[in-house]
Amino acid sequence: MLIGALRLWQTARWTQLLRSVSALSQAGKIQTLTEEERGHLLPLLRNAQWVEVGGRDAIYKEFIFKDFNQAFGFMSRVALQAEKMDHHPEWFNVYNKVQITLSTHECGGLSQRDITLATFIDQVSVV
Repeated sequence: MLIGALRLWQTARWTQLLRSVSALSQAGKIQTLTEEERGHLLPLLRNAQWVEVGGRDAIYKEFIFKDFNQAFGFMSRVALQAEKMDHHPEWFNVYNKVQITLSTHECGGLSQRDITLATFIDQVSVV
């Protein structure tokens, strides 16, 4: 029951985050997040254990799974979504551990794409 309630809470938080991203999105070329967007979105990601990478405009998170099969299944789900978004993570996998760094190379830093992909990644990591 507690796990179900936690998942429901996480889903509600991520739905709120996605709505925020949509509301703050601008049409046109990919741009780095504005200070206003950073102030609103990065604290939500920090609450989900994403950390800002020192020395570059990127976010990072490590995921631990039961075994390699779970880790690889997770990576497969992320890869399919990343391909749809045309936005690919930097990642590293050893056995049950997956480390992911997100940054948008086209604009040289964090963009809406990173926020959207991080949100998706967190959603599929708890399934």
